[in-house]
Amino acid sequence: MVVLATEAPTVSRGCFEHFWGLSGEWVEPANTRRGGESGVQRIHSDGGLLYSKRQTGHIYRSLLYPFGRPTVLREEQALAALTELNITVPRIVFCGAQRDPVHKWRALLITHALDGFEQIEHWYAAGGRERHGEAVHDCVLQALAEDLARMHKARWQHGCLYIKHVFVRVTGDGESTKAEVALLDLEKSRQRLTARSAASHDMKQLRRHSSFHDGDWEKLVYFYTAAFGSAIKGL
Repeated sequence: MVVLATEAPTVSRGCFEHFWGLSGEWVEPANTRRGGESGVQRIHSDGGLLYSKRQTGHIYRSLLYPFGRPTVLREEQALAALTELNITVPRIVFCGAQRDPVHKWRALLITHALDGFEQIEHWYAAGGRERHGEAVHDCVLQALAEDLARMHKARWQHGCLYIKHVFVRVTGDGESTKAEVALLDLEKSRQRLTARSAASHDMKQLRRHSSFHDGDWEKLVYFYTAAFGSAIKGL
């Protein structure tokens, strides 16, 4: 269920209060920024493991929303758009926001856990590359490159493309091995005027905030260029 409480507060208030009342352990303690607080809790429910991004007064401003709007509402749009592009992202359970007399905004984004996926850095640290071999590792890089190229060709920019936001899942064995990639933390995502501007921003940011060796980065750029259809200057 996705309810934008900012658009229909009388309809969604009961749903919002229900989900706001759910609580779990903090996996990302609330940080103070953007004029408010935002943090993530892990919730064990009958429907499986969930992650709840809870915000109070945590907003962004734009030409469309000069007085501010909760960042989870922007993230919900990005998650929906990337899902349509067949890019694996967390599946939404609930997204909504309510005005609060004290905090002005309370906002929630609750998503399902990505079953079987782990941070790519953790996968490397656990020996995933050595266990599956270089051919599978190349498939991981190619899957990442193709997802990013598909996102950028639709003019979507991740906006915070750090290596910690890239998750990987490798299943099967031998010739049946399958490598999949997922992207997380899309609250800074937006559509740019051109695909090239989205691509240039994200790829240069990933280069700065990743630990890829030169050879691995060159492979990633090779796969990316093939999928995007042209080279990005500065990579």
